[in-house]
Amino acid sequence: MQIPAVDREKLLKLYPALATLAPERLDRLLPAQATMHLPAGTQVFAEHQPCQGFPLLLDGSIKVVKQASSGRELMLYRVAPGGSCIISSSCLLGRTDYNARGIAETSLTLQILPLGEFSRLLVDHTPFRDFVFHLFAERIGELMQLVEEVAFARLDQRLAKLILARNSDTLNVTHQQLADELGSVREIVSRLLKGFAAQNLVLLGREQLTVTDRGGLQKLASV
Repeated sequence: MQIPAVDREKLLKLYPALATLAPERLDRLLPAQATMHLPAGTQVFAEHQPCQGFPLLLDGSIKVVKQASSGRELMLYRVAPGGSCIISSSCLLGRTDYNARGIAETSLTLQILPLGEFSRLLVDHTPFRDFVFHLFAERIGELMQLVEEVAFARLDQRLAKLILARNSDTLNVTHQQLADELGSVREIVSRLLKGFAAQNLVLLGREQLTVTDRGGLQKLASV
């Protein structure tokens, strides 16, 4: 059984490294039963859970977070359509369990590439191998930047950058959600946001934040 043609076409457009494979091999790699549709808020994978395959994301966004023993969380990165989860890749390569959690930020459509096929593609299909390791390099660079910000940047700078990164003047987000992404606590983030509001940088509402001075936030983020 094959996945619908429109999905096949979309998947190959998002993951062109697979486009040069023979049709019969694609049928084996991408069975219809491996297509998953998950609602927002679903835990896609959990710490200490074995990895069953390599996810190919067609729609939606996955947030990958690490939780400390205290219960506080730090967002490591997001996976968008056409991207890859390097924690999944590293678990498959090292035959280890997940060491972080993946959560559906929105409803998801994804295809799971079976472990055996993932391993064979790495060996005999250069475009796929290049794709996996190129994304490894990109993600490691992002994680190094995250480590640098956590270790050396002030929290108000990181909060300003996080707000600006949403690329919208109106954010439907709670203080707790912002704190989770920063690896901080809600009380501190709320205090900083009140400071931003006092400086007329943002306007605070119920589970909503409106940017009123983007230039001022950019100046703060770059200090």
